[in-house]
Amino acid sequence: MSEQPQYDVLIIGGGMVGATLACALGELPLRVGLIDPAGQPATATPDKFDLRVSAITRASQRVFMALGVWEAMAACRVSPFREMHVWEGRHALHFDSADLSEPYLGHIIENSVITASLYARLTQQANLSLWLGQSCQRLERNDATWRVQLADGTNLSASLLVGADGSRSWLRQQLGITVRGWDYAQAALVTYVKTQQPHQATAWQRFLPQGPLAFLPLTDGYSSIVWSTAPEHAAQLCQLDAAQFAQQLEHAFESRLGAITEVGPRATFPLRFLMAERYVQDGMALVGDAAHTMHPLAGQGVNLGLLDAAALAEVIADAQTARRDIASLQTLRRYERWRKAENMSMLVMVDQLQRLYGLQQPAWRWLRDSGMGVINSLAPLKHELIEHAMGNRGDLPRLARGVG
Repeated sequence: MSEQPQYDVLIIGGGMVGATLACALGELPLRVGLIDPAGQPATATPDKFDLRVSAITRASQRVFMALGVWEAMAACRVSPFREMHVWEGRHALHFDSADLSEPYLGHIIENSVITASLYARLTQQANLSLWLGQSCQRLERNDATWRVQLADGTNLSASLLVGADGSRSWLRQQLGITVRGWDYAQAALVTYVKTQQPHQATAWQRFLPQGPLAFLPLTDGYSSIVWSTAPEHAAQLCQLDAAQFAQQLEHAFESRLGAITEVGPRATFPLRFLMAERYVQDGMALVGDAAHTMHPLAGQGVNLGLLDAAALAEVIADAQTARRDIASLQTLRRYERWRKAENMSMLVMVDQLQRLYGLQQPAWRWLRDSGMGVINSLAPLKHELIEHAMGNRGDLPRLARGVG
């Protein structure tokens, strides 16, 4: 059994949020370790798209730019969208970046492009150690030091542990942090398709009785599909051949982009709502899906996690500048107060939207459709909504404001 030097910060979970936090801490005089049981992240391939994509807000883009990883993403494959159409019945919400004097509303980026760009940056940081392909087996705390034992018997110690290990967080479970959550009785089917007509750099979303269907623009005329529906329906859709699936998808989308000419592989994953009772304790913090998980209908989940990472990095940097203990509960409570309040408002709003669109009585459908028409006619309200969706509102960390 080998013993390793102590880290100041040890991050468990090397997905997009954990890797972003590691990059943000990389410029500080700290010893940082990152554990990722998934191993070396996949890289984007030119002949096929990743099934999982993220709608990256302008705030998240500013975080990536401040960390020096945006250029690598843009050089690989990012897809800006300038407009957004959302509808259920006759009326629609239409958002246009030109109305805000902005070049675009955000970007659709494959998760593999994001993680590969982050890891390329991590390998350039001398104060960072990567522990890839290693799962955590045991957790102990002696005085103010955590000890994490890996599957190969290696012991890593740290003053501050950060759980960035997803909605089923090992660290959160080890510490007995309770969560409030439920299943949505929905699964998200993901794939990518090519359509007869161009997607017009537009994100499209239609609310269907069983859940929302999104067409998100990719390069070369392709669109990423996120279809939230009943689990049994998602399973049936996965079993169809490509032609049958294309027919079902065209019908559900009202053929807004013409015929579907090509269909990629399909996969599904369950949808849940989750809120951790607390984000921090002495020497420990949770970020991203380990602290909160939400429905994908608003495309905000990963963006909240990236803001968590930027906020925690800022709290740590400020504590270090002030010569305070970066792992103390007093220090970490600033992060919890900051991000829990910001996250809660978004989580509750999206959950209520999901519940509202689950009501299928004719009166509710008429009310929603009429409400969309009214909101679409009120430019100031519509502009405020899209500014929030773009990440231009709220108490943003310095990195999300473009301040390194």
